Amino acid sequence: MSQPRVPGGDENTLELPCGETIGVGELDLGMREFACDCGETHAVVMDVHPPERFLPDFLVEVLREAIETTSEEMPEFDTPHLLGVVLEEFPDRVVAHDATENADVGYAMVWVTAFNSRRLHEIVVELVVELMEHAVSHADDDEALSAFEAEMVEFDVSEFVDQYRAERDLEAEDPYA
Repeated sequence: MSQPRVPGGDENTLELPCGETIGVGELDLGMREFACDCGETHAVVMDVHPPERFLPDFLVEVLREAIETTSEEMPEFDTPHLLGVVLEEFPDRVVAHDATENADVGYAMVWVTAFNSRRLHEIVVELVVELMEHAVSHADDDEALSAFEAEMVEFDVSEFVDQYRAERDLEAEDPYA
């Protein structure tokens, strides 16, 4: 696992949720998490990481069709929207950094969480399920809502994440796996 450190003299640093700081240039595109000096492991997500890092292709397509974004810069539902939901839910446990002016890093946005990458994966799935339940509740179809809720009683987020991560082989060298 990578262990970024603050490079000497780099004023472009990021303060982490734990209070430690790192240089934004130390976060590379293949990084999903790192062991911090605080003793914890922090998840790292970049705007260039596809949402399929967390969710199956078919679900990402459904979300893209169903969710209208208001951003001209990001008109299609993508990773920044997922992390925006996480940031909204856990504002003190997620740090976002806009690196659009820093051409050296290879990403425009980065999020570092107080959670490790597996726990962040679970949180993303839990929040998407809540989003879906909210959407179904607005459909004015009590049968659909009841059916959805019945399905979700059987849905085990932890088991889903285990299976999905094994299927996607998140330990592979490919940063987009």
